[in-house]
Amino acid sequence: MLRIVLWSLAFLAAVGAGYMIWFLALRRQRGRILKEAQSEAELLKKGKLLEAEEHFLELKRNYDQHHAARKEELTGLEKELHIKEANLKNQQQQNQKRKGELDQIRQQLDAKMAKYDAMCEEAAQNHREQVAKLETIAGLSANAAKEQLIQSLVDEAKSEAVSYAAEIIDEAKLNANKEAKRIVIQSIQRLATEAAIENSVTVFHIDSDEVKGKIIGREGRNIRTLEAVTGVEIIVDDTPDAIVLSAFDPVRREVARLALHQLVQDGRIHPARIEEVVAKVHKQLEDEIMDIGKRTTIDLGVQPMHPELIRMVGRMKYRSSYGQNLLQHSREVANLCAIMASELGLNVKLAKRAGLLHDIGKVPDDEPELPHAILGMRLAEKYKEKPEVCNAIGAHHDEVEMTSLIAPIVQVCDSISGARPGARREVVESYIKRLKDMETLALAYPGVEKTYAIQAGRELRVIVGSEKVDDQAAQRLAVEIAKKIQDEMTYPGQVKVTVIRETRAIGVAK
Repeated sequence: MLRIVLWSLAFLAAVGAGYMIWFLALRRQRGRILKEAQSEAELLKKGKLLEAEEHFLELKRNYDQHHAARKEELTGLEKELHIKEANLKNQQQQNQKRKGELDQIRQQLDAKMAKYDAMCEEAAQNHREQVAKLETIAGLSANAAKEQLIQSLVDEAKSEAVSYAAEIIDEAKLNANKEAKRIVIQSIQRLATEAAIENSVTVFHIDSDEVKGKIIGREGRNIRTLEAVTGVEIIVDDTPDAIVLSAFDPVRREVARLALHQLVQDGRIHPARIEEVVAKVHKQLEDEIMDIGKRTTIDLGVQPMHPELIRMVGRMKYRSSYGQNLLQHSREVANLCAIMASELGLNVKLAKRAGLLHDIGKVPDDEPELPHAILGMRLAEKYKEKPEVCNAIGAHHDEVEMTSLIAPIVQVCDSISGARPGARREVVESYIKRLKDMETLALAYPGVEKTYAIQAGRELRVIVGSEKVDDQAAQRLAVEIAKKIQDEMTYPGQVKVTVIRETRAIGVAK
């Protein structure tokens, strides 16, 4: 038991000695750490102080440089101010000197003016004395003599002015006629357009005659429906692979043609389908008309324009006037108006706009009993066109009085476009006369028995006797007739001359 206690006391003494040793070691370590921390803090403090001192020195250096530059700048400004001040003093001295010189000159002028006034007064007195003497001698007062002199000068000036005016008027008329001809000729030469002839029928080509039966339908129901919804007469005859669409309204013919094209391609042809396709085609054609109108206004450079007027311009493509396509005619008139307005120094855009719209009275949705020029003028006024344009539209056929210089230009250009050779369809009488003259010309040659002008005058067939004309003579005759037609006649296009020589052998059996 005693041994255990001794052992325990020895263990406790050993543990206490260990803790004491550990505590002393820890205390020594803490002291070392504190010393290291203090040394590091001293080093950091010294570093920061050095950095602060360097930063301060840099700031001081920058401030000294800025201060020196500013001081130098102020010194320069001060020198400039001193120089300006010296200049101002010099100018002031010079001004004072000039002022003294001007005062002297003014005094001299005043003295001269006093002398001049005295001389003028003396001259006036002498003039009055002379006038009094002249009045006594002439027996007329000065006013009466002045009136007589003025009247004689006026009469002489009037007579000379009348003669000069007559010469100027004659010269102006001569020059005006020459200038007008020059402008018209240049305008025509600078503008070239195609001649388009519109017909009242359209030929719709088909692949085979079997399609005709489908178009006619059972008991003619399909063709009757087509004619009813399109307003076009559809002629189905023995002409191979063709159907004729007849109507004087080109828009209706175009609707019927496009509808037939879609129906034939689709193959389903019955009344309900016909009505559906015609309505669809009509809508497509209206959209196409708007596109044509927009393209036309953009090409001519007359936009912006009211949408309804744009639609009317597009409808011109499907209208004709005396066989001349209305849109081509209006575009030609617009370009001619622009050229003439440019030559005369007028507003080119207004002239071109009036030329394009001058025939819109021919394409309204409803057609009242009014001349197309008056109707076009009212439409232009309705859609807020300028007064010059409205007057030019209404006056181009002299229905209203012309109030602007654009109106006669539009009238002249409309006449030029209509009178261009080939622009409009020739009248029936001149057409028939041309064919008869062509046949008579060929009949005058020896050996010719019959002549026929066919294909609207584009071909002349000459039948000769085989006993009078051989093969070589027939060839020579064709060349001679063609040359004579070319030299002596006026005709559109070209004429083909065909000489026919046939030999017949006849035998009679009894």
